[in-house]
Amino acid sequence: MAKKIKIVVVEPDRDRACEIIDALSEGGWGDATVLAETTSLARRLSEIDPDLVLIDLAHPSRDMLEQLSLASDARGRPVAMFVDQSDDEMTKAAIAAGLSAYVVDGLQKARIKPVLETAIARFQMMSQMRSELDAAKQALEDRKTIDRAKGLLMRARSVNEDEAYNLLRKTAMDQGRKVIDVAQSLVTAAELLG
Repeated sequence: MAKKIKIVVVEPDRDRACEIIDALSEGGWGDATVLAETTSLARRLSEIDPDLVLIDLAHPSRDMLEQLSLASDARGRPVAMFVDQSDDEMTKAAIAAGLSAYVVDGLQKARIKPVLETAIARFQMMSQMRSELDAAKQALEDRKTIDRAKGLLMRARSVNEDEAYNLLRKTAMDQGRKVIDVAQSLVTAAELLG
């Protein structure tokens, strides 16, 4: 890893926490903080602001999994969870919670680094997909707004669609604004006057 990453390890057992820290150090990741308590986890993680969260639990409940996922901000940073036991419902809950890695059959020292690297890569891929989806949704909303504004201009000015768009574009250029901003202003004004 080219970038030094800050890791928080959520592990109540001191001996296991030491094993994890050793494995992280051997893997080249020396900046790790251990949290033994899950109470106030969201606040502590906010204070530390880690790049990655590793959670080791023997027997998590579905509620605990959801709480830990929310507290660790699994949609905002990679979160890898190691559990000793699981079932289909827990696995589905882990996926729904947005965990980057959900490893069953406990934490094994040799697997920590590859699992965390995979979690980081999966998180980055999912973040990119979410960004692209958000951009596509915004583009669709912008298109709808521009189409509404063109419709308003076509009725008010008795022009065709191309002329209405050109008028929006010219106004945007003259005012140093984006076409969508001019369209949104027109739609908003029409709603106020309508």
